[in-house]
Amino acid sequence: MPITTAVFDAYGTLFDVSAAARTAAGEAGRDALAACWQKLATDWRLKQLQYSWLRAVADAHGDFWDVTQNGLDWALENNGLQGDAELRARLLQLYWELAAYPEVPTMLKQLKDAGINTAILSNGSPKMLDGAVQSAGIGDLLDDVLSVESVGVFKPHKSVYDLVGKRFSTAPDQVLFVSSNGWDAGCATGYGFYTAWVNRAGEPMDRLPWTPQQTLSDLTSIPEIAAQN
Repeated sequence: MPITTAVFDAYGTLFDVSAAARTAAGEAGRDALAACWQKLATDWRLKQLQYSWLRAVADAHGDFWDVTQNGLDWALENNGLQGDAELRARLLQLYWELAAYPEVPTMLKQLKDAGINTAILSNGSPKMLDGAVQSAGIGDLLDDVLSVESVGVFKPHKSVYDLVGKRFSTAPDQVLFVSSNGWDAGCATGYGFYTAWVNRAGEPMDRLPWTPQQTLSDLTSIPEIAAQN
């Protein structure tokens, strides 16, 4: 069946989280942060994801904003920056000031012009996602923003991917699902979506039972992929 709906993960897929970390490093004027901001950003994102998975497995769901703060606190301590309340507050504030990757507005407009539904499907809480969408200025290019908070469990639980069909009345094979997380794209493949992994960092493929149908370096070709499937 033809693709009728394109669904995107948020952070690292549409929104440039790494740029926020670079901004903080440039603003801070702290030698310690300047020396480790890349590792800090990587640690933060990894712990954020690990804590979401652990909460899902343990049936201990919590707001993604709490998970985000927990991940940052671990990352700050791991990089010797614990106790810097000003830095912590500024890093968290950047989650509300995210920019979209440069190709995102044009890509979304092309999808909309082709009559394809566009949406976000994210672990983020509704308030976090609303802040990011407003900051990036892409709200008029999205038909909906779907958060895991409506089902109370994080990705890659099946009930999260179920949200797309319930919202848009689509079969899984009518959905193009796009994520910067290889595990997310892989699990969405297992669910039945047609998937694209935006592998901006050139990482190895995750060793899972399923792999994404497409691996991309950015989002430019998404409208073409949607039109061909």
